[in-house]
Amino acid sequence: MDTPISKHIEELRSELQKYQKAYYVKSRPLVSDMEYDRLFDELVNLEHEHPEFADPNSPTTRVGSDLSSDFPEFHHTVPVLSLDKAYYSEAVLSWIEKSEERGKRELSFVIEEKIDGISMVLYYEKGQLVRAVTRGNGFVGNEVTANIRTLHSVPLVLAEPVDIVVRGEVYLGKAEFLEINKTLEEPYANPRNLAAGTVRRQKSSEAAQVPLNIFCYEGFCNDVHFEDHIQILSYLKHLGLRTDPNIGYFCKTREEAVSKLEKAGLDLIPGAFEDIPDYIARKTKERSSLSYEIDGLVCKVNEIAVRNEFGYTGHHPRWAIAYKFDPPQAETTVLGIDVQVGRTGRVTPVARVKPVALGGSTIANITLHNQDYIDQLELAIGDVVSISKRGDVIPAVETVIEKNDSGNTTWQMPSVCPSCGTALAKIGAHHFCPNYDCPMQAKGRIAFFVGKGQMDIEGFGPETVAFLYDNGHVKSIEDLFDFDYSILNGLRGFADKKVAILKDGIANTRNTPFRNVLTALGIPEFGRKAVDSLCDNGLDTMQKILNVVDENDKETLMKIDQIGEKTAELLIDGFKSQHIRDLICKLEEKGLRFEDEKKSELSAQIFAGQTWCITGSFDSFASRDLISKVINDRGGKTVFAVSSKTSVLLAGSNAGSKLAKAKELGIRIMEEAEFLKLTKDEDIATETVPEEKDSKSDESIQPSLFEED
Repeated sequence: MDTPISKHIEELRSELQKYQKAYYVKSRPLVSDMEYDRLFDELVNLEHEHPEFADPNSPTTRVGSDLSSDFPEFHHTVPVLSLDKAYYSEAVLSWIEKSEERGKRELSFVIEEKIDGISMVLYYEKGQLVRAVTRGNGFVGNEVTANIRTLHSVPLVLAEPVDIVVRGEVYLGKAEFLEINKTLEEPYANPRNLAAGTVRRQKSSEAAQVPLNIFCYEGFCNDVHFEDHIQILSYLKHLGLRTDPNIGYFCKTREEAVSKLEKAGLDLIPGAFEDIPDYIARKTKERSSLSYEIDGLVCKVNEIAVRNEFGYTGHHPRWAIAYKFDPPQAETTVLGIDVQVGRTGRVTPVARVKPVALGGSTIANITLHNQDYIDQLELAIGDVVSISKRGDVIPAVETVIEKNDSGNTTWQMPSVCPSCGTALAKIGAHHFCPNYDCPMQAKGRIAFFVGKGQMDIEGFGPETVAFLYDNGHVKSIEDLFDFDYSILNGLRGFADKKVAILKDGIANTRNTPFRNVLTALGIPEFGRKAVDSLCDNGLDTMQKILNVVDENDKETLMKIDQIGEKTAELLIDGFKSQHIRDLICKLEEKGLRFEDEKKSELSAQIFAGQTWCITGSFDSFASRDLISKVINDRGGKTVFAVSSKTSVLLAGSNAGSKLAKAKELGIRIMEEAEFLKLTKDEDIATETVPEEKDSKSDESIQPSLFEED
């Protein structure tokens, strides 16, 4: 029953919807921000006072809710397939020519920007938004309606009460991405990833804080007959849906294209067939100047009847093709996803992919970080993916190129640890195995302790550690010092020389520098840089550190550069762990160094105030760690990446992108010979670190690169 209050509420909703459409869809505001806010606040108050008149599509739902939500699966009612792809404009032109021949009639074509965002399907019933679903595997997606309702460019109520399914691309503008990303503790790699993460926020009130946008490009409506795609775009615009204005429409003549666009009421870019190459070239050039990211163009047959004749393959429509601006660095197929458990219990999914050459190496394993990362990609086993090498080192899955045809849905993390069967716990974005005695964790702790950059114990590679653990000889770090290695004599792979190296390696741990011992403890957030900071600021003995820890003296730690409150708390918690305390006592009993060596007076601080970056390989140094020690002992600081703040790039042979970046920024570049002459320290320069030669190739142990440091 209508009442004066309910009528006023409906009037306010209708008025605000009109203003939202004018501002967010047409970019033509009808009222001032102050007037809009006044009306909005009035509606909020009325809805709060009269909950009986609640409406899920009220303009006030744009602010989202603080209630957590999950994302149930939904079976799409329309095909949401991938697109066939071309990487050269000539291939697109050839496809157009073949389409005309196959269609056996005069055709026209629409070329749209391929927005680099998140594919979204909007379901409207009687003009009301009832559901928003991610693409998923093309058949089943996740319902994220509450979060999509917060997008001002998505109409909650259409101009007509129709049932229609709309496909669109949700994206985040470049400027908005940069503004938000600089405030995040863990920045996103690109706008697409941030948009994907926002769409999957558990609380829609958080999603509402990110100014996502949408372009709609397809509509499926049984109640309306469409003769061509131009009519679909015109109807979407009429309903109040936001469409991309930068679309090209091409007919036999430009005049014909202009006439049809005028009839449809669309202000697009008209052209003749011969104009298509110039249009593609111009759009490619304009890419960087757009306010949003695009990664290509999509060319479609305009006529709906011909689309129906062409039909679909199992993967893509035959009436459309995507032109990608940049060929992917490599394409491969996800064969499976394994789960690794690191030394701190963090569980990391790793994709096993069809081996592919990339950047001078063969990639077979790629870390997938965590479930959130996989959800953003909507990655499933069998998908064809584009991969890159981030920082020229670590392979990463950038995007899904083509969904699998087996019906596999987005991969999910197991509920229990694959090593010990303990129920996993989710902390932040990551899953953890809480069982300290988990075999994979124990192996990881031992391998980390003996490894390079920590204790550097000769002879102990990953295979040796695994053998000792699996055969019950060494179950903990403490066992390394108590095991009788003579037992191994004569076993396969353990000749007398090998066993002697293991014994000597353990015996020589008493000479390992204190900073290495501290790092080898494996306390989270306590890597070599944090160790150096503590020692350089007076906490240079184990007892001094434990005194600070036992007194919960965060202030002393926070006075040290690069140690904030969170890191200080983690260090205190780490050193208070009973497992760490027991290990410290055991190492002290074995005579390991618990005091820092004072820097040699002969090492003048010639690099004081300088920031160095190291790249390439070197003849006189077994590892870059040794070079970093030379620089640090002389007052310098080393970093992993070149930036405008870098003082010197030390470039060895086979230097790659860092060298090019340094030249571009005008940074001083120094070669190995000049560095040796400058430091005048041959003893350090000729130092070597023996390596264990295990029988397996590097590729077989590659996943260990992805464990936490």
